[in-house]
Amino acid sequence: MDTNETRRTAINRWRLVLGSSSDRSLAFGGSGRDMKALQDMEELLDYLYSHAQDSDVRSEESSSDRSGGTGGSVLTAAKWITRVRELFPRSTAEVLERHALDEFKMTELLTDKKVLEQMKPDMALLKTVLQLKHLMKGEVLETARKIARTVADELREKLESSTIQSLTGRLDRSLRSPVHSVRNLDIRKTVRRNLKNYDKELDSLVIKDIYFSGRLRKYSRKRIIIAVDESGSMMGSVIYSAVMAQIISKLPFADVRLVIFDTSIVDLSEEADDPVQVLMSIQLGGGTDIANALKYCETLIQAPKDTCVLCVTDLCEGGPVKRLMSVSRNILQTGAKLSFLTALDEQSNPAYDKNIGQKLADLGAFVGAVTPDMLGDYIGKIFS
Repeated sequence: MDTNETRRTAINRWRLVLGSSSDRSLAFGGSGRDMKALQDMEELLDYLYSHAQDSDVRSEESSSDRSGGTGGSVLTAAKWITRVRELFPRSTAEVLERHALDEFKMTELLTDKKVLEQMKPDMALLKTVLQLKHLMKGEVLETARKIARTVADELREKLESSTIQSLTGRLDRSLRSPVHSVRNLDIRKTVRRNLKNYDKELDSLVIKDIYFSGRLRKYSRKRIIIAVDESGSMMGSVIYSAVMAQIISKLPFADVRLVIFDTSIVDLSEEADDPVQVLMSIQLGGGTDIANALKYCETLIQAPKDTCVLCVTDLCEGGPVKRLMSVSRNILQTGAKLSFLTALDEQSNPAYDKNIGQKLADLGAFVGAVTPDMLGDYIGKIFS
C-alpha cells in the first residue's frame, strides 16, 4: 500500500468515526464504488449513534441534512440491520447491533419481524427479547418465541448429557446391559460364568461369553422445588433455570416444581418441561419478596427427606429479613434441603447480599453459585 492510499484509508476511517458533520473538513476518497460504500456505512453509523442521548457530531440534524449514501429513502430498523450485515464484517456488525440494543435503546429493532429473523439467536439476544417482549405482538412475538426455542434447545443439548449422567442410577450388576462397552464390563461375572470352559491342556481360561453390567435407576421419588427470582439482574439465571427444570423433569425419579417470583408468585410446574413457555411467562421488574416465595414452597413439601428447595436469587430481599430467616429455618427443620443459588449461569460471578447470605448459611442452608453443568452433580450429592 503506497503512502497516498494509506493516507486516504486513514482519512476515510476518521470520517466514519466523526460522522457526516465533518464533511467540510474531511472528505471521503477513493473510487466511485468505494465512495458509495463509505457513504452508506456513514449513514448506518449516523442512524445508530444519533440515538445516543448526548450526541455530539452525530446529531439528528446532521444525519438528515447529508446527501448521498442510500439517498432520500427513509432508513427503518429492518433496512438498517440488513445494510449493516451487508457492508460491515460480521464481527463489526454484531458489535453495532449490540450497541443499538444495549446502549442506545433502539427498541424498534425488536418490534420488527424481519429484524428479529436476521439477528443471531444467542443468550444475549434472548435476554433482550425477554426484556422487551411486552412490546411485541403477533408475528413479532411468534418470532421471539422461535428465538427462545432455538437458544433453549442449544443450551439443553449442551447440558443434558452431563446432567442426566450425574443424576441417573448406579451400576446394577444383576442385569446384562444391551450396551457393550469396556466401562460396563463385568469382569467377575465373566470369569465365574466361563470357569466351565477352562482348558487344562493350555492352562488357560477360554472366554466364550462376556457379560456387561447394566445401569438401573433405583431411586425413590424426589421432589425438586426450583424457585427463581425473576428480577432483571438474575436474567441469565432465569434462562438456565428454565432449561435445567426441563432436563430434570424428564427423569423418572424427579418430581419438579417450578416457581417464578418477584413480589408475586407464579407456579409454572405444569410448564416445567417447556422452557419457552416458562420464559415467555415471566414479567421482569418490580420488587422481590423471597420469604413469600419460600413460604409457598413450604406448602409444596410432602416428604421432607426426599425434597430439596433450590432458590435462585441474588438475596436482595425487599421484605423483612427476619421473616426470610424464619421461613428458611422452618424449611430446614422439616428435614428438607434448602439451597440459595446466587447465580446459575456459565460465569457464576454472583452479585448478592453477602450479609443475608451469611445469616442463611449460619442456619444450615447452602449459599453459593453453581454453574449449570454442575447442578446435576450438586443435586445428586444432596440426595446421596
